[in-house]
Amino acid sequence: MKRALITGITGQDGSYLAELLLSKGYKVYGLTRRSSTKITGRIDHILSQVELLNGDLLDQPSLIGAMEDAKPDEVYNLAAQSFVQTSWNQPVLTSEFTAMGVTKVLEAVRKAAPKARFYQASSSEMFGKVQAVPQKEATPFYPRSPYGVAKLYGHWITVNYRESYGMHASSGILFNHESPRRGIEFVTRKISYHVAMIKHGLAHELRLGNLDAQRDWGFAGDYVEAMWLMLQQDNPDDFVVAMNETHTVKEFVELAFERADLDWKKYVKLDERFMRPAEVDLLIGDASKAKRILGWEPKTSFKQLVHMMVDSDVKLVGASV
Repeated sequence: MKRALITGITGQDGSYLAELLLSKGYKVYGLTRRSSTKITGRIDHILSQVELLNGDLLDQPSLIGAMEDAKPDEVYNLAAQSFVQTSWNQPVLTSEFTAMGVTKVLEAVRKAAPKARFYQASSSEMFGKVQAVPQKEATPFYPRSPYGVAKLYGHWITVNYRESYGMHASSGILFNHESPRRGIEFVTRKISYHVAMIKHGLAHELRLGNLDAQRDWGFAGDYVEAMWLMLQQDNPDDFVVAMNETHTVKEFVELAFERADLDWKKYVKLDERFMRPAEVDLLIGDASKAKRILGWEPKTSFKQLVHMMVDSDVKLVGASV
């Protein structure tokens, strides 16, 4: 039985990855920080099948202890301060978790689980002010937020450990990936949740920033399969994971409101508070390398994703009415 340790197991990606690994017969460990509030909502349905270990990305000894307890064959580092907007308000915290935290996990693997294969969750936000369209593994990076800068550090330190210590360390440069488990602060979930609230008469408007921003959106449940596939390869490498198509925030809004038989123009208000200090205008990923080497392809279309999220939130809100 293979053993895997997931940092960030209580997050969107961590929960889907844990499900995938359990379905493949893994013994799954998850690293969680001590908290006075309940943080396991996304994994409550599989809580009896995973083993949670206490640890913190900022605390090196706890990471080494987790590696010693789990004895993992694979380590997936998904934990981070992952909300771009928050990175402007908390740039130091973001750099500590999202950048330096990667070094601490890599050091823990190197010292306590040196044979383990390592996955780093890199991000399309590293491309930022895009230097080429579409973006692929060789496209120059130009991050436009403290989050993007921190992710770039995490990406390059992973490459550095791979080349310096011969570690099987791979990075997945994932473009935006969403699901019904996405945090409410992210624009896609904010949209689907407000559509549900409006549908049930509990809200009357949705305030958004730049409707023209373009993103390459996919389903998180599809993308975690690419993470797993990377660690099954003989040689470690970096891969863009994306849909290779772009959509505006406005398109997401239109599909979401249409799914609930609502006219979005009656409810959506533009609010400058939700504009980024430095906007990322066009992100679209070329995942041809992942298709060629990993055999990975997304299964869920953009429209199916939007409908899935709206249907889930309409049901969720309806259950509380």
